Amino acid sequence: MPTEVRDRTTEAELIREAQQGSRAAFDILVRQYDQAVLRLALHLTGSEQDAQDIHQEAFLKAFRYIGNFRFECSFYTWIYRIVTNLCLDQLRRRKSRREDPAIMIDSSGEEMDLLSNVSDDRAIANPERELQRKLLGQRIQAALEKLTPRERMVFELKHYQGLKLRTIGEMLNTTEETAKNTLFRATKKLRASLAEVR
Repeated sequence: MPTEVRDRTTEAELIREAQQGSRAAFDILVRQYDQAVLRLALHLTGSEQDAQDIHQEAFLKAFRYIGNFRFECSFYTWIYRIVTNLCLDQLRRRKSRREDPAIMIDSSGEEMDLLSNVSDDRAIANPERELQRKLLGQRIQAALEKLTPRERMVFELKHYQGLKLRTIGEMLNTTEETAKNTLFRATKKLRASLAEVR
């Protein structure tokens, strides 16, 4: 069974197989999006533990509801929508508990800030520049925390994940125009928060 499933080339075929109960087909879909889902959850939550929990929950949900997939969007958009909704819920919970630290601790006990993952590694060679980068990263992180969970989600999906506004709108069950307006508000707030940083 796995061999014949492995030979299938289109995602649509894999989805149809999974909808008919093929665990092997679903496993292939999971492997296709496994790392992308984990990266997205890590970027959006900034927490390795939350990202791993969301990664697992997203695929459990996808498996449970694969029968509801109607081919109206790509599987990529569908699974990303599940992940972004789970991340939004997590960010809202954190906001209400005020537990959104600027610096996260990863499983090895090392400090990790969200923005260090997308920074220029060459800065590490220059301690002063690295310190400035770290301080700037903390300011940006603090500014991001002032956004609503939805504004932060749209901003990060656009700027850290490089997604198109239309795709973001689909993921968040809204229109491209609404996503664009949300991004505009988020950008305006960030500019105001970071006005003195130049």
